[in-house]
Amino acid sequence: MLREVVKIDEELCDGCEQCIPNCHEGALQMIDGKARLVSDLMCDGLGACLGHCPQGAITIEKREAEPYDETKVMEIMVEKGGNTVVAHLLHLKEHNEMEFLKEGVHYLNEHENEIEFNIKDVMSRVHHAKVEEEQLACGCAGSEARSFNPQSAVMASGAVATGQAGAMAAGSFTVAGIQGEQPSELRQWPVQMHLINPMASYFQQADLVLAADCVAFSVGNFHSKWLRGKSLVIACPKLDSGLDSYVSKLKSLIDDAKINTLTVMMMQVPCCGGLLQMVKAATANCERKVPVKTVIVGVEGEILQEEWV
Repeated sequence: MLREVVKIDEELCDGCEQCIPNCHEGALQMIDGKARLVSDLMCDGLGACLGHCPQGAITIEKREAEPYDETKVMEIMVEKGGNTVVAHLLHLKEHNEMEFLKEGVHYLNEHENEIEFNIKDVMSRVHHAKVEEEQLACGCAGSEARSFNPQSAVMASGAVATGQAGAMAAGSFTVAGIQGEQPSELRQWPVQMHLINPMASYFQQADLVLAADCVAFSVGNFHSKWLRGKSLVIACPKLDSGLDSYVSKLKSLIDDAKINTLTVMMMQVPCCGGLLQMVKAATANCERKVPVKTVIVGVEGEILQEEWV
């Protein structure tokens, strides 16, 4: 069947082993100094290991692969103890894989007499875990996926409430522009290309900004004008390694997440043009076509060029 599974670039892999403990399904092993996918059956394709590779050697690809088998995974998980089973089940719960979760719980119930740890304790921990705990169980705190309302929406809501209170006393009100600090328009985390999962909910059919690392530091109204209502990914084509994985992720964002538009914001320095080259490499192999806008930013923060390509 055609489905998403982990792909490892052996040239980029330096054998650091950081991905191994973060594959709760046991699909990755160190062999001859390299991380390798040892079983399609055990890879769920959800990418919990992605953010733990400092070299960007791990990506997700769609290819012919054997169907994921939750029962076989559970056979391996129970041998590693209750804490590992909890982490695995929370991983499924976080990604809303409820059918696999039910299958895993069914396996535990069926084999309760053979399992050494307390099944009821495992069920209780999974059932009562908060969202933050679920996410941390699946990866490092810095790469956990989060979706949230932009601060501008929260502040505007507060301004309306204040205005309404004043209106009852004065008879009318207006919501004026918020003075002082400019609110953030960021609505998701993470944003760095090596850490993102293209299949995260906040990328689905989104308007996406791909910005060079320096852009937000240069453009004074980056949040209010360019980021509002959009999802964000950032990259540096000069300093980042594993750029091939960026191309793969961009392709997945277009074909799988079905982003609506893509705005590429680059500094005027020559090396920043690598962002557009990555986009062109990705779109050349995509099944879908999306509108792409390029924005060139001067080193003093001015917009030098803005056009659809």
